[in-house]
Amino acid sequence: MRTLLTIGLVWLLGSLSLVQAQSSQYQAGVHYVELPAVAPTQEPDKIEVAELFWYGCGHCFTFEPIIGQWKQDLPEDVNFRPVPAFFGGTWDTHGQLFYTLESMDQLGEAHTAVFQAIHNQGNRLADVDAMVKLLTQYGIDEEEFRKTWASPGVKLKINQAKRLAKAYRASGVPTLIVNGKYRIEGGMAGSFEEMLKIAEYLVEQERP
Repeated sequence: MRTLLTIGLVWLLGSLSLVQAQSSQYQAGVHYVELPAVAPTQEPDKIEVAELFWYGCGHCFTFEPIIGQWKQDLPEDVNFRPVPAFFGGTWDTHGQLFYTLESMDQLGEAHTAVFQAIHNQGNRLADVDAMVKLLTQYGIDEEEFRKTWASPGVKLKINQAKRLAKAYRASGVPTLIVNGKYRIEGGMAGSFEEMLKIAEYLVEQERP
C-alpha cells in the first residue's frame, strides 16, 4: 500500500510540475503583449486568432503558406480572421482589395494570386486597373469587382479594420491577436512557428 501511495504521489507531483512548466513557458511582456483593452472579435462565441497582414509585406508572403496550413487544423471553437493593415498609401489600397475580394466571396485562389503577383512577378497592384487585369484571369468579373470596390459594404469593413488596428496597437505585420486580448509579434516570438505555438498556448488560456 505504501508503495502505491508513493507511486501516486510521485505521479501527482510530476503532473503538477509539468503543468507549472507549461504555464510558465510563455510570459506576457516577453513572448506576447497583453492589450490594455479588449478589441472586438468577429464571433463572440469562439476564440479568435486574427492575423494583421499586408499583401506587400515579404514576411507576410512567407508566413502565408505556414499559417494557411495551420488554420486548417484549428478546433471548432477557434475562428481564424485575416485583417489587412491600413497604414496609409499602398497598404490602404491592398486592404481595400482584400475586402473587395472577401465581399465577392472570391478569396481563396485570388488571395494567393495577389501575394504571388506582388512578390514573384513584381506587380505592385497599385491601382484598380492593375488588379482587374490580374483578377480577370481567375474568372472574376470586372464590372462586379469595380462596383464592389466602391460599395458601402467595403467602406464599412475598411473603417472597422482601421479601428481594429488601433485597438491592437500594432506597428508592424504579420501580427497575431488572440481573442482581442493578446498581441504576438514576430520580433518577440523569434520565428513564425513560435508565433503559432504562442497563439495555441493563449487559445488554451482562453478556454473555460
